[in-house]
Amino acid sequence: MASVNEWIVREYLEALGFLVRQPRKYQVMARAKGAYEELDLLAVNPALPQPGALSKERIWGAAELAQVSSAIIAIRGWHSEKFTAAILASLPDMYRFAEPEVVRLAEADLGQPNPAKILCLADLPADPDQRAQALAFLRTRGIDGVILYRPMLLELIERIDVKRNYEKSDLLQILRILKNYDLLKSGQLELFTPFRRRRATPATPPVPEQTIPLPQSLEDESSALDD
Repeated sequence: MASVNEWIVREYLEALGFLVRQPRKYQVMARAKGAYEELDLLAVNPALPQPGALSKERIWGAAELAQVSSAIIAIRGWHSEKFTAAILASLPDMYRFAEPEVVRLAEADLGQPNPAKILCLADLPADPDQRAQALAFLRTRGIDGVILYRPMLLELIERIDVKRNYEKSDLLQILRILKNYDLLKSGQLELFTPFRRRRATPATPPVPEQTIPLPQSLEDESSALDD
């Protein structure tokens, strides 16, 4: 599953114009990771050779990444989780890639100082306060920006042209096929979706009152009372 997560992030960054490299091709097992092994991807933006001011937003998309000249990226899929501040605090491996030793090694590899430190997560809490707390916690650990999988996939889907054959990328080809058969939901709100008016049900005509005839004996008694 880790390779699929990296696959999505790589395709997304390459779609935005980044040159992406995977620093290692092996899985670390039965021992602690070394400093350089904390990195999942390295990315360089050739359109922005000099580092500039990074966005102050904590959740990044295409607009924020356009201001990034180089980046080190850690990928944490875990798609069934929503990462609160408490969960993040209990998992120091999540943000160990932003430690100074790891950043120094990445700077030597990238050839640029101060790369952006980006964490790719499955999702954050929907509650605004809990989300803000989680992002504030990551900021204290040196994380510059967070990328979520849902916006990444939505942006990739919007960029795909169903009339093109993406034979060079299995991921884009799969998304193209799903989009072609309307199996993917749009990320935009459909504010003006036409709706069918309910046909008015014709009113049921009132049932005329029926007069029940009285027996002859009762009629005679009624006439006597009236007199």
